[in-house]
Amino acid sequence: MLSSSSDAHAAVAGIDAVAVKPAEHDWRRITDLVAGVSTVTVDYEGHAHMPDLDALAACVDDGRAIRVTTPVRVDGFDPLGDDSLAADMPPELGRVLVAGHGAYLSDDAAERAVAPRLGAAVDALDGDPWVGTEGVERAALATGGTQFELLSRGTQRDLDGLRAAGFDGDIAVYAPTVLTDDEDAILDAVGAYTARRGPVRRALPEDAATDATATGRAREVLSAAVRDFALVGDSETVRERVAGLRAAGADHVVAYPARGLDAFTRA
Repeated sequence: MLSSSSDAHAAVAGIDAVAVKPAEHDWRRITDLVAGVSTVTVDYEGHAHMPDLDALAACVDDGRAIRVTTPVRVDGFDPLGDDSLAADMPPELGRVLVAGHGAYLSDDAAERAVAPRLGAAVDALDGDPWVGTEGVERAALATGGTQFELLSRGTQRDLDGLRAAGFDGDIAVYAPTVLTDDEDAILDAVGAYTARRGPVRRALPEDAATDATATGRAREVLSAAVRDFALVGDSETVRERVAGLRAAGADHVVAYPARGLDAFTRA
């Protein structure tokens, strides 16, 4: 068992949702997540890593909702084509509708239009879906669903803008999260992820290391960038960042535990 201080470590950060990646996390530990985590999103990492949906639905309880991320261009979840997996989704499970990461798309799927599929998927659902905005911001906004934003250096400005423009729907912000102030541990956990973001990739020296072994200019760039594209630091530092996102208009902050689930679970 983790100590009670480990529970407090996650809870004090103010995070209300956790993203589980079935290829690297044991999704069955959803039931062990600390109190205060009211929503779990289950990321899509290919059909081979899809959890048993009935078993996943059994993890839903009165205090915690579970949403499954479903790419609307992928066979099985395509509302304008093969929607067999979506049709069999237990009603207890909510949805996060996304365009889909290229790593999980066939060439055929990658050519499918996103906007009409997002609209059709929203229309087919009774509940309130979350809609991923990455790369399809206008189409996502048009659905009227909860906007599911990926944290970036411009997120707080974007949230301010949405609220100032009169958007009164829910907004969720997804962020890789590392609850430690150990810089090497931070870079090992989210350095490579951050290095893939366009502005960071362009700023890094060619062939630079992107983990704790980074030195010089590369380490300087990465150390700054991980604080733009991830939630990192001790629990108080992360809590303050989460509070800033909420003040700007975020209703939910979804942490992807980049060092594993232990800091977010009771056991």
